[in-house]
Amino acid sequence: MPDFSRYKICSSNRVALLLLLAACLIALAGGHAQAQDSGGTSVARLALLPAPPQLAASSYLLLDAHTGKVIVEQGADQQLPPASLTKIMTAYIVSSELEKGSITHDDMVPISVKAWKMGGSRMFVREGTQVRLEDLLRGVIVQSGNDASVALAEYIAGDEQAFAMLMNQQAALLGMRYSNFLNATGWPAEGHLTTARDMAALARALVRNFPAHYKIYAEKEFSYNGITQANRNGLLWRDQSVDGIKTGHTEEAGFCLVASAKRDDMRLVSVVMGAKSARAREQETQKLLAYGFRYYQTHTLYTAGEEISSSKVWAGKAKTFPLVLSEDLSVTIPRGQRDALQAKIAVDKEVVAPVEEGTVYGQLNLVLGGELIAQRDLVAGAGVEQAGFFARLWDQIILFVRGILGLSD
Repeated sequence: MPDFSRYKICSSNRVALLLLLAACLIALAGGHAQAQDSGGTSVARLALLPAPPQLAASSYLLLDAHTGKVIVEQGADQQLPPASLTKIMTAYIVSSELEKGSITHDDMVPISVKAWKMGGSRMFVREGTQVRLEDLLRGVIVQSGNDASVALAEYIAGDEQAFAMLMNQQAALLGMRYSNFLNATGWPAEGHLTTARDMAALARALVRNFPAHYKIYAEKEFSYNGITQANRNGLLWRDQSVDGIKTGHTEEAGFCLVASAKRDDMRLVSVVMGAKSARAREQETQKLLAYGFRYYQTHTLYTAGEEISSSKVWAGKAKTFPLVLSEDLSVTIPRGQRDALQAKIAVDKEVVAPVEEGTVYGQLNLVLGGELIAQRDLVAGAGVEQAGFFARLWDQIILFVRGILGLSD
C-alpha cells in the first residue's frame, strides 16, 4: 500500500480543499432548468367552438376592448370609405384637446360660412353665431352634424385641411396603418379611406382613453336651437348593453356602424362596413356581439406586482428576488378553456448582484392549444444590493466551479 504519510497538507490548505469540494457539491445540487410550467396541461380538453357568423357586409371585425384580442374578422384591412365614421376621429381629437386643457367645454366657437353651408346631416348652427363647444361636440356625436364637425375643426386647427393633418397624425400614433383622412366629416372625397381594423383601434382607444367623454355616445337624442334629433345608432334602443359609438352612410360607403357593448366585466367593440341598410348594419352588429359574448370570456390572470416566480441571485445580500409583471395580464379566450392555459416561465441564467428593481430578468409565455396567446416580460419586483467582499468572493468561486463542470443554468 502506498505511503501517504510523506504528503503533508497544512490545515489551511485542507480547509481550502474542503471549501472547494463544498462548492462542487452545491453546484451539483443546483437546479439546471430555469424554464418552468405552471397552470394548464397538455391533455386538457379544449371546448368546442362554433364558427363565427358570416355577415352581409363589405368588411367587419370584433375585438375585446380590454385586451385587444380580435375575435372575428373578415376583410378587416380592406380600405373603404368611412362616411360619418370619420367623426369618431374628429371627436377623438376634440376630447384629446379638452384633456390637454388647450380648449374647454365652455369655449364659444364661431360658425363660419363654410360650416353653415355644409350639406348632409346637420346640427343646424347659424353663420356668424357662436356656439358652446360642448354643444358642438354633442352635435357631432349624437346628431352627426357636418356643420358642427367643420366648426370644431376650424376652431382647433384654423381650417379643415389643417385639421385633417392632425387626424392623420393621430391615426399614425394609434397604429391606424391604412387610414387617410381628408376632411372632418366623412364627406365623399377620393382617397378618404379607412379599414375595419383601424376603426376598431380608434374606438378602443376612445373607450379606454376618454371614459368621461365616451358617455356622450350613449345619449339617445340632443336638442339644439329648438330642434331635437335622435341618435342614428338604433342599437341604443334595441340592446341595453350597447352604449355607443357611431353610424355612417353614403352611397359609396354603404351603411356602417362602429358599436361597443359591455356585459358584466367584458366590453366588445365591433365594426361593420358596407351593409345594405340601416337595419342590416344593426342586425349584423348584433350577430357579432352575440357571438363574442356567448363564446368568449376575458380573464385577468395576474395583477401588476404579483409574484409570478423568483430568481436566484449570486453575490447579493439576498439569495433570491421576486419576478413580477409591470402591469396586469388579461387574456380573451373561448369560454371554458381557462384550465387548458399553460404558463411557461423562462428565467435568466446566473444573475449576479446588484439587481435593480424593474429590470427584465425573465419572460412569461401563455400557451393555449399549442398556440402562443400572450407574452410578457418578468421584471425584478425588488432590488438586491451586493454582498460584502468575502460573500461575493465565495459566490464567484462557486460560479467558477459550476462553469468548469458545465453546470451553468
